[in-house]
This record gives sequence, C-alpha cells and structure tokens, in this order.
Amino acid sequence: MNWLEAIVLGIVQGLTEFLPISSSGHLLVVPQLLGWADPGASFTAVIQLGTMAAVLLFFWRDVIRISWAWLRSLWTPSLRGVLDARMGWYIILGTIPISILGIVFSDQIKTIARDLRLTATMLIIFGIILWAADKFNPQQRKIEEVTWRHSLLYGCAQALALIPGVSRSGATITMGRLLKYDREAAARFSFLLSIPAIVLSGLYELKDIGSDGSPAWGPTILATIVAFIVGYLSIAWLLRYLTSHSLLIFAIYRVVVGLGIFALLAAGTLSPHS
Repeated sequence: MNWLEAIVLGIVQGLTEFLPISSSGHLLVVPQLLGWADPGASFTAVIQLGTMAAVLLFFWRDVIRISWAWLRSLWTPSLRGVLDARMGWYIILGTIPISILGIVFSDQIKTIARDLRLTATMLIIFGIILWAADKFNPQQRKIEEVTWRHSLLYGCAQALALIPGVSRSGATITMGRLLKYDREAAARFSFLLSIPAIVLSGLYELKDIGSDGSPAWGPTILATIVAFIVGYLSIAWLLRYLTSHSLLIFAIYRVVVGLGIFALLAAGTLSPHS
C-alpha cells in the first residue's frame, strides 16, 4: 500500500464509519474499483482506532463522566442507580455479543464474510430495514431511557456488523429506532456503544499489521490519522443532520450501492473475492 492509497482509504473509513452505510463494505469495494489490493480485515479493524479516537474526542465529557460514575459505583452502592453509572454497565453489556461472536467467528470474518455478493445483499436488506424502522416508529424515547434490555438488543444489532455491508452504526441506529428512540438519541448511544468494541477489535488486530500481506505500519498509521480527522467531522455533521432529517437518504444510498455492486459483479468489473 502506498501513501495515496492510505489517504484515500482513511477518508473512506472516516466518512463511512458513523454514517449508516457500512465502512467495511466500502473498504472492500473502493480498492477493487481503483485497482488496488484488498487491505484486509486487520487493516480495516486497526484504522477504526482513528475513528474511535474521534468519538472519544467528540464525546470526551460524556466518556469521563460515565467512566468516573461507573468506577465510583463499584464501591459506592448508592451511586448504582445514577444514570451515568448505569450507562457504564449498559455499554459493557452491549459490548458482550460482538466480543464473543468476533472471537468465535474470527476466521470466517476474514474469509467467507468478505464476499462482495454478501456485502451487496446486506447493504440492500439492512437499507430497507433502516428505512422501515425510521419510517414507522415514533421518536418517543431519549437516551436517558436506555435500559439493560435495550442495551443488550443494541449489542446484538452491533454484532451483526461483523458482516461487511451491515454497518455497525446502521444496525445500532436501526435498533434504536425500532425501540422508538429519537434519531439523535439512537445515534448518540450507538457512538458510545462503539467505543469498547472498536478499541478491542483494533488492538486485537494490531499484531497482524505488516505481516501476512497486511499493509505496513507507515501507511496504516497515516490512514488512521486521516480517519480520525474525517471521522470527527462526520460525527458532528450526522448529529446535526438527524435533528431535522430522516434516515431515508442513507437507505436509498445503501440500496443503490448494493444494486450497483451486483451490476459490476455481473459485468466482471468487480470480483466477489479480492
């Protein structure tokens, strides 16, 4: 991987990690369209640390407040009913499904799941589900109303994003809308829930960078930095956008891209496997 490829893929990661359109799916398609080698699942997981740094910076007050309240509640029983302390437990609970499934299906994630036919199918199916969840459910709940049951459902939705094309933010925001959270609340909890999952995944895959065909450290670090900058801007834009707009545009985009991938596969422009 050269430096230009690293910059482009960093931009793609930063733009698509938080928008509900699948960053992993785009990181499979874009290199093929440009005639580049597949950067691999390890590269994808590691540069997500850049977008995770963007989440930590954007929500640093929430992260510190929740972390401190949760930590204090471990030895102060009276704090265990406080929202921030409970939020800490909810985020931990919601991280369990993707942690378990990520380890159990580690080999499949790096091989079978990286089939563009599967990616295109997931883009279309979950694009339709995203639209329906947003269209037919009222915006009744705020983030303060998250419960342990809701956090576990969010977590199960997040685990589906191990399949490229599903979209981690797309699946969790969809679940939030199915549970009748307003769009901003659904996105905000989605971002907070992503912190431990992406950090654990990225750190786990660090060992593979520079080996087994993975890009070298230099381009990987550059892509991570670019993803951080673009990711921060994406978060700010999306939260503002969702205050007054529906999720329809993202659903349409997903379906169009999914159908486009199928068309390019049929024409032989893209290959199912990189």
